Amino acid sequence: MSMKIGIVCYPTFGGSGVLATELGMALSDKGYEVHFITYEQPVRLSQSFHPNIYFHEVKVPTYPLFAFPPYETALASAMVNVINNNKLDLLHLHYAIPHASAAFFARQILKKSGADIPFITTLHGTDITLVGRDTTYAPVVTFSINESDAITAVSENLREETLRSFPIEKPIHVIPNFVDVKRFHQTDKKHFKQMLAPDGERILVHVSNFRPVKRVEDVIRIFDSVRTEIPSKLLMIGDGPERLKVEEMARERGIFDDVRFLGKQEQISEILSIADLFLLPSATESFGLSALEAMACGVPVISTNTGGLPEINLNGKTGYLSDVGDVRSMAANAISILKDEDTLAHFKKAALTQAKKFEKQHIIPLYEQLYTDVVAGYKR
Repeated sequence: MSMKIGIVCYPTFGGSGVLATELGMALSDKGYEVHFITYEQPVRLSQSFHPNIYFHEVKVPTYPLFAFPPYETALASAMVNVINNNKLDLLHLHYAIPHASAAFFARQILKKSGADIPFITTLHGTDITLVGRDTTYAPVVTFSINESDAITAVSENLREETLRSFPIEKPIHVIPNFVDVKRFHQTDKKHFKQMLAPDGERILVHVSNFRPVKRVEDVIRIFDSVRTEIPSKLLMIGDGPERLKVEEMARERGIFDDVRFLGKQEQISEILSIADLFLLPSATESFGLSALEAMACGVPVISTNTGGLPEINLNGKTGYLSDVGDVRSMAANAISILKDEDTLAHFKKAALTQAKKFEKQHIIPLYEQLYTDVVAGYKR
């Protein structure tokens, strides 16, 4: 059944925004009419044109009265307008705060005029494990999640964490993140690799939003240990509050010339195509979408064993898992993979095999079935 679906997300490089955008594009390709509602165009949406996708910008007026402009109110108003003007069948909210509470607000407004709409909330991680636990937000988070007509989580670990942290009254469906293997796959970029590693050095990659939770300082520490054993280069992709700190850290350690801070990049797959190893030493990851995209390009992963990472990175097969902060273990595991061509080739092959289990063609139908069930069962 074709539907008109509103997708509400953060339009950033973070996992929730990436997943929401990739989902919307995949649904569009299958004939759904998709309406993105957010404060700016999602990053990956700008990379190609999709005739069934519409973008609605949430504009937040600023007044001297407001120290902090009320985005949630502006978002709720935008939802009402988009739903009424485009006759949407369903809202899909990514990240609970403030999208789920804004959707509840919008639904109450719609009911006054005789309209109504069901909404699904997808939990992505820090909306539950970090922000949602704050006593400032917890009551609203709990209420708005329970008011959702369906709830999904991107990993089994996140589902369990949510149920431990909040009195959730409805079942939480686990629908994992997915990867588009047509976009994320290894391509021949030997000329890029030659430019970055002219003497055949190994190339290590890290991709994140450089927030403290990503522990980017550990990335530098791991790389520093690896390069003492194996000639290597490190590519740091992304930007955020920790970037200047780790740039200075690389200078202080005398390794800055072997590190490239490339900032935000849209063509991540081309960079991953020349990588030998992916580093993800996060304090927590509800899923680890960046790791999955690396694996789809045949890149093994060195990561922590937190959150949903063990559900995708199989210890000793697609890479290795270590305790948070155990830089020594992560560096030793990285060296064990990189020092031998046959070992590296074995891990690369296993990483790709594992990633294929999360191809979008396996995951999108799970969302489609949930949409059908929610719309069919919703009493307007």
